[in-house]
Amino acid sequence: MIRVVILGAGNVAKHLYSAFFHQKHIEIIQCYNRKNLQLHPDQKKETIIKDIRLLKDADIYVLAVSDDAIEKVSSIFPFKNKLVVHTSGSSPMGIINNKNKKGVFYPLQTFSKDKIVNFTTIPICIEAENQIDLEILRKLASSLSNKVYTISSEQRSILHVSAVFVNNFTNYLFSIGSDICNEHRVPFEILHPLIQETAQKAIKMDPSNAQTGPAIRKDVNTIERHLEILTNTTQQNIYTTLTKAIQSKYGKEL
Repeated sequence: MIRVVILGAGNVAKHLYSAFFHQKHIEIIQCYNRKNLQLHPDQKKETIIKDIRLLKDADIYVLAVSDDAIEKVSSIFPFKNKLVVHTSGSSPMGIINNKNKKGVFYPLQTFSKDKIVNFTTIPICIEAENQIDLEILRKLASSLSNKVYTISSEQRSILHVSAVFVNNFTNYLFSIGSDICNEHRVPFEILHPLIQETAQKAIKMDPSNAQTGPAIRKDVNTIERHLEILTNTTQQNIYTTLTKAIQSKYGKEL
């Protein structure tokens, strides 16, 4: 049995609680957050604390807090030599205070409040200072996911930058497409199959080989018509920047 304490009350903390809650070999003995919030409907209220000095003994303390809070929270733990891990994609393992053993338990996925996720398909990146702690984290991660990777802080930072491009930036472009459709009273749902096909192609083949569109075709007339349709300056600038970037990569600059 692996005894776990979860610190934090955001989306990652809540999804991890739900995932751990259904595992026979994991016991969530306590949860800490400053607002005394419940992470799960079936969570017993007596397991929630807002005074960090009341933390109980556990095998792993999971810091599912904001990146800016990792260093501060880890410095006020009322104990030493325990395994403390954070869930950040961009923060190095070394940001955790030196009085405890350090590790990383990073599920590489986007988490939304009310969107249920299947942890068995989520890559979990782990890191620790020694082999014993790494094996504990591997056991914890393997109880949730079929995809567990030992990844260094440097590699994780690279993954996080890539994730921002393929998820955060891409979703922002989806939102722009939705805004344009709404502005002109065109159903955005018509684009849903295209979004799905684009994502599938990125998985099944090298994205560089899947690039299509007016930029790579050097279709100047279409590009000019698109820029005339766009009335928002930000949208025009993004369109122009991405067009130039595509043309630069594929050697078809105007």
